[in-house]
Amino acid sequence: MKLYLYLRNFPPDGKSFNNRYAGLIKAVHGLASGLAAAGAEVTVLSEALPDAEAVTRSPAGYTIRSFAQPVQHRPTFKLSPGLRRFLHQQVCPTDLVILNGILHPTIYSLSRVLRRQRVPYIVAPHDPYTPEFFRRSRHKKWPYWFLLEKPMLQQAAAVQVLDKRHQQWLRGLGIATPVIETPNGFHPEDIDFEPAPWQPGNPVKLMFLGRFDAYNKGLDLLIDAVAQLSDTYPLQLTFQGSTGDDRAALEARVADLHQQDRIQFLDPDYDSAPSQLIQHHDVFCVPSRFEGFSLAALEAMLAGRVLLVSEIAGVAPHIKASDCGVVVQPTVESVKAGLEQLLQRRNEWPQMGDQARKYVLDQLCWQTIGATALKQYQTLNTDLVCVLDSLITN
Repeated sequence: MKLYLYLRNFPPDGKSFNNRYAGLIKAVHGLASGLAAAGAEVTVLSEALPDAEAVTRSPAGYTIRSFAQPVQHRPTFKLSPGLRRFLHQQVCPTDLVILNGILHPTIYSLSRVLRRQRVPYIVAPHDPYTPEFFRRSRHKKWPYWFLLEKPMLQQAAAVQVLDKRHQQWLRGLGIATPVIETPNGFHPEDIDFEPAPWQPGNPVKLMFLGRFDAYNKGLDLLIDAVAQLSDTYPLQLTFQGSTGDDRAALEARVADLHQQDRIQFLDPDYDSAPSQLIQHHDVFCVPSRFEGFSLAALEAMLAGRVLLVSEIAGVAPHIKASDCGVVVQPTVESVKAGLEQLLQRRNEWPQMGDQARKYVLDQLCWQTIGATALKQYQTLNTDLVCVLDSLITN
């Protein structure tokens, strides 16, 4: 069985992770690396080159095949002709393809090609299908869901989620397809440093690192919670990430609340590892309204810091298991209460940070995750004939 992981914008060199899709690219790179380390033959498929095709061997042990696709400024259903040829000539019904992304036209198109060729596929959306996910742009998302996404998921061999709790949303939407749980993990190069010694002081330094998506990441909730606590506790909140998206609106919100002296925005630093940026702060905050896992939160655990995360995030059970932070609801009141709870445990932060780092090192290595995922894929493959018959007849 050969394994193929499709991510349309995966970089041809397998290294260029510093862009708005960094989290998704890192996750695919990590899983491909873990699967390869477990002995699987793995190829990542992408359409990331404007006018050429390339084959690259990653040092992590997997192959990258990049196909030519003119730059598209809008979502498209059109697949690269080179990718279509490759699928027709090289991929067979005993292989397995993992499609990475959610509500994406090329993923739907690719699923149709695979179905016609009787090749089984797994869908890895990387976000849960929660009501909050559908609330923004609902006039576009719901028609796409019913016409395209739902049939694609129903005809998949499995749906791959980052947290087994996320299957409840699939079941609630009428998807009975088997579910595989595959969390995110870390690479050895992610821990090629020792966390900076903790230097607790005032103000308490809070941080968010990532994409400035106010609704998705709950950044407006965090700003309001900090503003409500600012008269009681000495807090300094830093947002660091991409300069586009909702940054201007968030800065305006901070100004309206007269919190410019407590809340700052920094441009991205692509020369430093996320864990090294995070270690200069005390508490890492991700109060998302919907979240698949949060690699940034995992990197904060590697940095030995305490965390505040939304209960929907796939990393939340790991925060609870390691007792390295608090898990909150995506509301201002809950975020505020969570920060107060952490501040009351301030003398425990060094111990909690140590627990966070040790937990990740023991439990969330990509090689271990890849080996577990490979066993699940092989289980699907043992009954491949029945799966293929189901894909054709349904």
